[in-house]
Amino acid sequence: MNKTVSEIELRHRTLRLPHGEDAPLIGSKQHYREELKKWQKKLLHVQQAIYHQKKRAIVVFEGWDASGKGGAIRRLTGHLDPRGFAVHPIAAPTAEEQGRHYLYRFQTRLPKPGRIAIFDRSWYGRVLVERVEQLTPDDAWQRAYREINEFERMLSDDGVRIIKLFLHISPDEQLRRFEERLHNPYKRWKLTEEDIRNRSKWSDYASATEDMFDETDTRPAPWHLIQAEHKWYARVEVLKKVVKALRKGTDITPPPPDEKLIRLAEQKLGISVPDTVTPEPQQSEQDN
Repeated sequence: MNKTVSEIELRHRTLRLPHGEDAPLIGSKQHYREELKKWQKKLLHVQQAIYHQKKRAIVVFEGWDASGKGGAIRRLTGHLDPRGFAVHPIAAPTAEEQGRHYLYRFQTRLPKPGRIAIFDRSWYGRVLVERVEQLTPDDAWQRAYREINEFERMLSDDGVRIIKLFLHISPDEQLRRFEERLHNPYKRWKLTEEDIRNRSKWSDYASATEDMFDETDTRPAPWHLIQAEHKWYARVEVLKKVVKALRKGTDITPPPPDEKLIRLAEQKLGISVPDTVTPEPQQSEQDN
């Protein structure tokens, strides 16, 4: 009998949260803008290929409170065609979702062919906040590691590309950002009582995060740990990780021209299109 289901293979990399003292950065605003523009353009080309080839992708954002997930998502999507992606901000389950399996509300948000689904927090809340805050029994969150791996394997076997990002900052940097939010009337709404309470359990969340890495860092859906101590670096690094992951096995060559449309444009609009040479497939092109 042929195997029709892939194996769940952990990578066993022992990912650990780094200290913030030696966090990488981008030194100048000009360099940041150049890198941002370059990688946003690359991502747009990948998105167009995904759309035309009817592929599906999921980008998962996890990380500390105030680690910059929202800002990174805005830069990630800022130059994309809005028809080709959806952002799902995940909060506490609704009354309708409560009482169902915790993966239910994520299954209803899976991407359609040609689309990218971006999750601002995700099913990993089961083994992070629900574990630390004791919102679910121990046996339930312990069982969730395998449930999540099987969920992601199901999606991967069905052709969905999964990119998982964890944005890490130090406690000192988080405190600085909390203070900035309190002092800025336009950002004050971002700071919640829950954010302040969660900070007192930093070590518990760190342990839960590293257990999450150990148990769910798989070959088809690996974790990407983003050092987000410096926002410019983190935003560009997120774009790089997403572009490189989505490009694997994806031909980003523009689709061939529609000869019927070209003839119609010449006849009805008087627009002539010069002869062009179809470029070679670019799925193996190296990103700088």
